[in-house]
Amino acid sequence: MFSRMAVEKEKDHFDYLFKFIIIGDAAAGKSCLLHHFIENKFKKGSSHTIGVEFGSKIISVGGRNIKLQIWDTAGQERYRSVTRSYYRGAAGSLIVYDITNRESYNHLITWLADARTLARADISIIAVGNKCDLKDKRAVTFLEASRWAQENDINFLETSALTGEGVEEVFIRVARMILNKIEDGLIDPNTMVSGIHTGTQRVTDGGSESAASKTCSC
Repeated sequence: MFSRMAVEKEKDHFDYLFKFIIIGDAAAGKSCLLHHFIENKFKKGSSHTIGVEFGSKIISVGGRNIKLQIWDTAGQERYRSVTRSYYRGAAGSLIVYDITNRESYNHLITWLADARTLARADISIIAVGNKCDLKDKRAVTFLEASRWAQENDINFLETSALTGEGVEEVFIRVARMILNKIEDGLIDPNTMVSGIHTGTQRVTDGGSESAASKTCSC
């Protein structure tokens, strides 16, 4: 029988750690998406993020345990100079808009440019149309957003942070995209590039350091 400590170590084991950023206009539902993914429930009484919020979760993708280190950034312009520093080295990104808010959709191109410029050239991105439970208030069609994503060479999905529809899928899909790049030799996780680490590295506030155990200090 495993000891309690052994069970906890197994629970915390991961093969890779991927840094994610969630970006998009204020009130698009970014924090609610993160909360539902981490806690599997809707975040009631959510307020605007001030600066950056953080969450992490281990998921199974392609037979690998992947730890997602997720930074949820504020969408207001006055925080942009602060939040942009968290883009550095991010391996994956969700660019979120509100399907009932046309303006948040129109700003996707700016958020996409920021991600590709400030994070990394090979960042894996999904455009996320949130609040799909409000179909009767829709201002952006699924087809229009899908075509825009295709034209800009990124994936696209719709979600509902309220019902949970599509929430887990968007995170898993981005993680799979990154893992595929590693397995295809397009990304070398052993180069100590910020944002992607193997399970034998320990992540710290200042970057990463080697460690004998497969744990992460976040």
